[in-house]
Amino acid sequence: MSNFPILDTINTPGDLKSLTIAQLNQLSNEIRQFVLQCVSKTGGHLASNLGIVELTLALHYTFSSPFDQLIWDVGHQTYVHKILTGRKELFQTLRQYGGLSGFPKRRESPHDVFETGHSSTSISAALGLARARDLKGEHHHIVAVIGDGALSGGMAFEALNDVGNSGTDLIVVLNDNEMSISKNVGALSTHLNKIRSNPKYKWIKKEVDFILRKVPVLGEPLKNIMERFKNSFKYLFVQGIIFEEMGFNYIGPIDGHNLSQLIAVMKQAKLVKGPVLVHVVTQKGKGYIHAEKNPEKFHGVPPFDIETGQFGKAESVSYSKAFGKHLQKLAAKDNRIVAITAAMPEGTGLLDFKRQFPDRFFDVGIAEQHAVTMAAGMATAGMKPYVAIYSSFLQRAYDQILHDVCIQNLPVVFAVDRAGLVGEDGETHQGVFDLSYLSHMPNITILAPRNIHELIEMMDYSLSAEGPVAIRYPKCSQEYADQGILDPFKLRWEVLEEGEDCVILAVGSMVSRALEAAHLLRREKIYPKIINARIVKPLDEAMLSAVTRIPCWITLEENSILGGFGSMVNGYIMRNRLQISALNLGIPDHFIPHGRREQLFHELGLDGTGIAFQVKELLGSCRGKAYVNF
Repeated sequence: MSNFPILDTINTPGDLKSLTIAQLNQLSNEIRQFVLQCVSKTGGHLASNLGIVELTLALHYTFSSPFDQLIWDVGHQTYVHKILTGRKELFQTLRQYGGLSGFPKRRESPHDVFETGHSSTSISAALGLARARDLKGEHHHIVAVIGDGALSGGMAFEALNDVGNSGTDLIVVLNDNEMSISKNVGALSTHLNKIRSNPKYKWIKKEVDFILRKVPVLGEPLKNIMERFKNSFKYLFVQGIIFEEMGFNYIGPIDGHNLSQLIAVMKQAKLVKGPVLVHVVTQKGKGYIHAEKNPEKFHGVPPFDIETGQFGKAESVSYSKAFGKHLQKLAAKDNRIVAITAAMPEGTGLLDFKRQFPDRFFDVGIAEQHAVTMAAGMATAGMKPYVAIYSSFLQRAYDQILHDVCIQNLPVVFAVDRAGLVGEDGETHQGVFDLSYLSHMPNITILAPRNIHELIEMMDYSLSAEGPVAIRYPKCSQEYADQGILDPFKLRWEVLEEGEDCVILAVGSMVSRALEAAHLLRREKIYPKIINARIVKPLDEAMLSAVTRIPCWITLEENSILGGFGSMVNGYIMRNRLQISALNLGIPDHFIPHGRREQLFHELGLDGTGIAFQVKELLGSCRGKAYVNF
C-alpha cells in the first residue's frame, strides 16, 4: 500500500475539489512527508514549504488555476503548489541540473504565472495582471501570496499603495509566519504581531458594524460622524490598521493551518469587490519538529537526515563564516565598525557578530536600498559600515551605491556574498553581474580574494580605506587555519606561476581553475604565466605593462563577460593600441540554470579542462598550430 494514498490520486488542482475536509487534512500530512522525503535528498527550501501546506491546498481548492492566477512572492514557498499542479513525479529532480527549479518557472507549467526569486514583487506583478484583465474585459481572480518578511521591502509598499488606490479586484494573501529567512524585524513586524495577539479586534469590529447598521439614516453628516466613531473605536484596540487605511478590505488574522476556516475565508474573499487582504498566520517548519524548533537553520538546507535533522558534516570553512568571524575581531579593536544586513544575518555569517555587538548590528529587513543609504549616512558620521548582502540582492540597491556612496566617496565596505555561480537556486540567484554593475562606478575599489586567507587580508585593508570598497567572494567553503598576523595587503596583482606562452589573468575563485588548466597545459609544453588579478578595480596597469611582450592574454572571471573584468582588460589593450590577442572567459550572455556549481562550471567550459582546451585553441590560432586535445 502506498504511503501517500490520497496524494497519489492528485494530478491537477481540480482533483482536490471532490475531497472532504477530513481528506484534505490527511492530504496535508501526506504532502509534508513527501516534501520531507524529497528535500532531505535533494536539499532545498524546507521550513517555508512545510508552513504553507494548508494555505496552498485552500487556494487551489477555492480557485481554479490556471484560469485564476496565483502569483507567489519570492517563490521558494511553491513546492506544494508544484506538487499539486502535476509535477510530483519530477520532484526527485528538484534543483538538480535539467530538473525542476526551486522557484516558479513559466516554462515548467501554465500554473506558474509569473517567475519570482527575489522578494517583494508579487503584488506589483499581480496588479499588472489585474489591470490587463480589466482592460481586456476578463473576469478571473488574481491572487498574490506574500510573506510578512517580503512585505518589509519597499516595493511591496509601493504596490499596496497603488492597489488600494486602484480599487480593482485583487486578493493579497499575507502569509504571516514571523519569518523571512531570519526572524523578522521592524515596525511592520511589530504591527502584525499586535494584530495577531489581539483577539478582541474582530469581535469589536463586528459588533460596531452591527450597531451602525441599526442606526436610522439621518443624513450624511451623522453618517460621517458615526463612521469616524467606528474608526476611533477600532483604533482603541489595534492602532493603525494600515491595510484598511490603504484601501483594502482586511480579513484576518486567520489560522493558516485550519483548512475549514481557510477555505471559508477564501470563498468570502472571492465575493468582495475591490482589493482584499487576507491575513493568514502560519508556522514555519510546521509538522517537522527540528524545523519548528529552528526555522532559520531549516530555511534552506543541504541533504539531511530526517530522523536526526543533522546535515552532512562540514569539513571546511565557508567564506561567509570567515567574513563574520574576522569582522568580530576587527570590531573588538575598532568601535567605529558596524555590520548591516538585509534580513540575512545567518546567511552572511553575522549571527555571532550580532550576539557580541548587538548595538553595532543592524538588520533592516528585506530592504537593500535602505541598508546601503543608511550605511552612507553612518559613514558620513564617522562610522565604518560593513554591508553584507548577496550579490544578486545587492543589485537591487544599484542607485544607492552609485548615488549615495560612490558620488560622496564614502568609506562603506560591501561584503558581496554569493558572488558567482550559486548553484541550485538558479537564474534569479546567480551572482554573476556584480563586477559589471560595480566596475563602472567612479571611486569604488573592487577586490576578489582567491582564498579565505586573502579575504582576511582584504578586510584588514578595507578598514583604512578612505572610499568605498567591495569585496566579492563565492558560495563555497575551503580549508582554513588562522595564520595570526598577516602582511599588509597591497593593491597589486600577484604572479603565481611564470610562463612565456600566454598570460592568464584570473579573478578570485577562478585562480584555482587557472592553476588546474596550467597543470594540464604544461603536459603539452605550454607554459602560461598565471596572475592572481585580485584587484578588479583599479586594474594593475604596471603589471599589465610588464607582460605586454606576451601576445596572448586570457581573462578568467566568475562574472558576466559583458561589462566585467575581461572588458576592462580589453579597454586597456585598446587604449594603449597593443597587439594582443585576448580571450575573455566567464559567464556567457544568457541566464544560467540551476545545478551543482562544479557541474555548471563544466557545462560552461570553465573547469580546468575546459579552460585549457580554449587556451590551446587561442594559441593555435595565433601560431597556426593545432594542439592535441586532452
